[in-house]
Amino acid sequence: MGNRETRVRGFAARAGGWSARHRWAAVGIWVLFVVLAMGLGSVAGRVDVKDSDQLKGETHTAAKIIEDAGIKEPASESVLVQAKDGTTRATDAAFRAAVADVVKAVGATGRVTDVTSPYDTKTISRDGRSALVQFDMRGDAETAGDRVEPVLKAVEGVQKDHSSLRIEEIGGASMSKQYSDAFGDDFQQAEYSAVPVALGILLIAFGALVAALLPVALAVTAIMATMGLMGIVSHLQPMSDTANSVMLLVGMAVGVDYCLFYLRREREERAAGRDAGTALRIAAATSGRAIVVSGVTVCVAMAGMLFTGLAEFEAMGLASLMVVAVAMVGSVTVLPALLSLLGERVEKGRIPFLKRRRRGGGESRFWTAVLRGVLAKPVVSVVVAVGALLAVAAPALGMKTSQLTLDQEFGNSLPIVQTYNRVNDAFPGGSEPAQVVVKAKDIKAPEVRSALARFKEQAVGSGASRGPVDVKLYEDRNVAFVSVPLVGGSDFDKAGKSLEKLRDQVRPATLGKVEGVQAPITGQVAGSHDFNDQLIGSVVPVFAFVVVFAFLLMLLSFRSLTVAITSILLNLLSVGAAYGILVAVFQHGWGASLVGAEGVGAIVTWLPLFLFVILFGLSMDYHVFVVSRIREARLRGRTTRDAIQHGVVTTAGVVTSAAVIMVAVFAIFGTLSMQSMKQMGVGLAAAVLIDATVIRGVLLPAVMALLGERNWYLPKWLHRLPDLTHDETPEVVVASSVPEQGERLRV
Repeated sequence: MGNRETRVRGFAARAGGWSARHRWAAVGIWVLFVVLAMGLGSVAGRVDVKDSDQLKGETHTAAKIIEDAGIKEPASESVLVQAKDGTTRATDAAFRAAVADVVKAVGATGRVTDVTSPYDTKTISRDGRSALVQFDMRGDAETAGDRVEPVLKAVEGVQKDHSSLRIEEIGGASMSKQYSDAFGDDFQQAEYSAVPVALGILLIAFGALVAALLPVALAVTAIMATMGLMGIVSHLQPMSDTANSVMLLVGMAVGVDYCLFYLRREREERAAGRDAGTALRIAAATSGRAIVVSGVTVCVAMAGMLFTGLAEFEAMGLASLMVVAVAMVGSVTVLPALLSLLGERVEKGRIPFLKRRRRGGGESRFWTAVLRGVLAKPVVSVVVAVGALLAVAAPALGMKTSQLTLDQEFGNSLPIVQTYNRVNDAFPGGSEPAQVVVKAKDIKAPEVRSALARFKEQAVGSGASRGPVDVKLYEDRNVAFVSVPLVGGSDFDKAGKSLEKLRDQVRPATLGKVEGVQAPITGQVAGSHDFNDQLIGSVVPVFAFVVVFAFLLMLLSFRSLTVAITSILLNLLSVGAAYGILVAVFQHGWGASLVGAEGVGAIVTWLPLFLFVILFGLSMDYHVFVVSRIREARLRGRTTRDAIQHGVVTTAGVVTSAAVIMVAVFAIFGTLSMQSMKQMGVGLAAAVLIDATVIRGVLLPAVMALLGERNWYLPKWLHRLPDLTHDETPEVVVASSVPEQGERLRV
């Protein structure tokens, strides 16, 4: 049955062959690499992205001035004292008594400083029904949430004594605590759930415990090694917690997928009668090559995030790129060694009631039936599939992106969201003020003081703010902070217009006229505005980089202009459909109740670009694997139509298993409470599901059937391109489904 030893070349085949011959050395090197990476990463420590590096533009300039001046801004808190009825006013004795009790209670905790009364700071609403007691938390602002509980309890105590009034605390520290209490374990639970979910699906796919454990073990070790590498690399490119979560998601997805592809092919060849060594060599040169091509393509897609100029995106892109590279190398090196060591023991731990329902050769009965219909009427299949996907993608044309406000992100699941809305209603912009960071040679100079006074006056006079505009001087640092509540409050669109008035009209007419004065305007609204501007500016370079390099890699890997073009078009169609689902559910609210997304009304700003990069990369996994199998069958002498049939039905099982794992892992993130994470999870899960079914199971074979021999078209003027297809598949005799004399695979 073709058990002759054959000499093959190519990175994947050579790596697999060496690992199989030096099994313990390969395993030992991998373990040493993982341990060293984790150890060195732990010693080096992780450097996270600083506030001053998060964004470019004015937000970056302001953060840099604060950082260079050595100013550590404390976490500011406010207590809203508000009448529940329509008659009580801040001037009433009962109201004054409540305010006095709040000032006394929070001061007595010893955790706060600079407690101010609203009667001194004039932080009383226009209707006279609301007032704000303001203070700062002692200590580091980043850890203030850990120390705020006694203050919250003190405020609760005052509330009990004044039941006719509403007394609630809000601020950075109290928000941080509520988020931590409500959602702190959300991410960890999602991350920890990914491993057992993947293992459970692999058990069903393989029906054997050892075979199911191998992909999970390799994915987990790849993630562990990458976590260590992130610590080392972070000294050159700072990382973040978000990058860590994305790395885990991508690492689990591709790590399991790559091992799944390899292991399935090895088992398939053994089932066809190959001896263990031959089966392993064939898997190394076929699935191993597909893993390398796919891994490099995914790495290129992830590298697209480095072109955004946004520190958070750069961290996510680099972390994802590293974990894909590590998983790819592990799959073509240590996996063959483990399979060689285990031999028949890979079938250990068989689960009796999970029998593989596959035809000989690993062909899927379901997809065989589907393919029969698709290949019988390819034109109808293309029209129906493309029409359906375009209809699904249509809502994306009206996509509205926005930084989600607190109530959009969390709904009414947190009490503090209601407090946030009440503060914004009573003091528009008060909870999200713009902050002007003024840097001068001499902040006490008369012309600077005069300009600050004019700025305060014109900020209100221009209609950008209703006040009060506060100025805080750091005379020894020659820096001043000007806090400006923006008209529009939590409505980022309206608040953005107020911000533009400050930047384009008020500042040039006041502070801008004083020589040597810097006055960048920052704050949440300004940060959102700058982020959007920078993100929009990076869309074209990122899209162009990912698409062009993916096209070139497919062209070099398959030496077919047709395959390269159809690969890009099918991936773009898949991404478009995912965008359409996101808009339909989260923006238009179609079926939003099913995923707990009512009332969001927008897609979080960073998600479309993030999804494009991730999905374009992950979609290549399946595409490269399926097309590689089709090309392999074609090189063995099958007709293009037979090669399509063979390639799709023999890979359907592994693609389905891989897709189910990805969908399940991503869907876990769709269950989180934060709408941005929910959108990410639903978008990724929907796209992978569409990609593995409609795209790879219907549209790809239908398009290839229509193109026929033109699938392998390469113009003569492109023949000089490097040939990455050489010697990647060993000469073997085809399985018994092929004519008896056998057909040798050209290499």
